Amino acid sequence: MYKFGFIGVGNMGGAIAEAVSKSVSSERIILADAFAEKAQQLAKKLGCSCGDNTDVAKNAQYIVLGVKPQMMNGLLENIKGILEKRTDRFVLVTMAAGKNISYYEDILGEEYPIIRIMPNMPVSIGMGTTVYGTNGKVKEAENAEFSAAMEKSGIVEQIPEQLIDAASAVSGCGPAFVYMFAESLADGAVKCGLPRDKAIKLAAQTIMGAGAMVLESGRHPGQLKDAVCSPGGTTIEGVQALEEGGFRGVVMKAVEAAYEKNFKIG
Repeated sequence: MYKFGFIGVGNMGGAIAEAVSKSVSSERIILADAFAEKAQQLAKKLGCSCGDNTDVAKNAQYIVLGVKPQMMNGLLENIKGILEKRTDRFVLVTMAAGKNISYYEDILGEEYPIIRIMPNMPVSIGMGTTVYGTNGKVKEAENAEFSAAMEKSGIVEQIPEQLIDAASAVSGCGPAFVYMFAESLADGAVKCGLPRDKAIKLAAQTIMGAGAMVLESGRHPGQLKDAVCSPGGTTIEGVQALEEGGFRGVVMKAVEAAYEKNFKIG
């Protein structure tokens, strides 16, 4: 019996597998992917087992479904019969965008414990954010065990399942928005004469440090912004330029657009 089994080890599924392997013995992890070579390569890197969808569905306690939303229906139909034959307890863990827990219950039946997660890419380096919700079938001990297995991935936050789509628009999609901001900061510095490599390094560290300040200080971002803005200084001049460009409104619209896309995914 494996503690964790992964069906689909693409960018996100693979990142979660790497994070879990830091807390769970590699001998207790099995990987599967439609592209067998991808699973084999990651299994070799992590020192864990490799198999197919059937192996995972039959033998893992936590079955992590890491396929794309449009492929999920086919996967569930493929493993449904296997799950029905199991007599031991297992937990389904899904990370497909736009697919709430009731979707899985409708296809598989309501008797299975299900954890719905939404991680982001920085989990692969231990600095990610994973929000998750559960149905009423997940026991407290399983909830705690799952959280412990994910602890090396970064922040792991349980929220009501109905709020996962909203949280995902921030933490799941947010890295792409931040990368664009980092690139823009660097571009501005390059325009002012700074070499590209230095500009990117300074922009990335600035974003990382500013984020850490929000988390560690507990202060509102607006307060921290005000603390940097000296009267008549350079920072408030830049803030005015951002406001004139509609910076805050555009960012809010990006989050809202990402959130609304969840309801259009088939």
